[in-house]
Amino acid sequence: MIVITSASTSQVQSGTDSTAKKFQAKAPATQPFSAEAFASSNNTTIRWLGMAGFFINSHGTTFMIDPLMEGYDMPLLMDFPIKPKSVPHLDAVLATHSDNDHYSVETFHDLASVTKEFHSTIYVDSLMKNEGFHSFGHYIGDTFHFGKVTARLTLADHAWQNDFPKPGQRYYSPGDACGFWFNTPDGSIWAPGDSRFMQEQLHMPKPDAILFNYSEDAAFHSGLEGAVKIANAYPNTPIILSHWGFVDAPDFSPFNGDPKHLIDKVVNPERINVLAPGEPFILKRLKNKN
Repeated sequence: MIVITSASTSQVQSGTDSTAKKFQAKAPATQPFSAEAFASSNNTTIRWLGMAGFFINSHGTTFMIDPLMEGYDMPLLMDFPIKPKSVPHLDAVLATHSDNDHYSVETFHDLASVTKEFHSTIYVDSLMKNEGFHSFGHYIGDTFHFGKVTARLTLADHAWQNDFPKPGQRYYSPGDACGFWFNTPDGSIWAPGDSRFMQEQLHMPKPDAILFNYSEDAAFHSGLEGAVKIANAYPNTPIILSHWGFVDAPDFSPFNGDPKHLIDKVVNPERINVLAPGEPFILKRLKNKN
């Protein structure tokens, strides 16, 4: 696995030419993978799916977090590393919240026939049950198991809908969105999910990897300042970035984090992993978590 310490780009700074786009950091070229990635193994391999999604194979236990592999309603800069029809089997699929770039109903339907179980918050589970998925809902702090993996829901703050109320809209509570903490045979993985910065995020057990939904939008995500605080709270933990460099939307800040801004501000910046979609990362238990 190659650690890239700067983002590649295909767009330029806007100038007098009205057709030029604003600068937008772009992820490295997609590295497609196939059914072989789902086979039994002797380690835990993490792959970014693009968008906010991840695929993990831990000693043959396979699962996805927030997979979106088709059917999105905004233009994309990149190709997804695998199509749903190429996925042979999954022990679990997990959704952190109900936004369609995390809970992709189309993708979930296409994965349903090869997925043993779906997991999310109580609210998102109600949506999944309406779609006929074999799903389970959990409260923040709840723990559940699948295969060789234990998962726990962690707190997140992403109730952006309450700031833009529509007639008849439900009130979104803190427990409607979540992150996930995974314990695997090779160490722990924390996926905080989309969330405003929270002080609680600085006081987690030290994970062996963080799957970080990196956005410089501070209104409903961590923002750059919050991201730096979280990264520096766990100075030896590898951080794998997602939620950046994939959507063609230079004027829409939630998708436009630039890893170079983060790398310049964190302790031990070499642990910031700017992976290509589909590129494998092998999880290793940290020797020094101090």
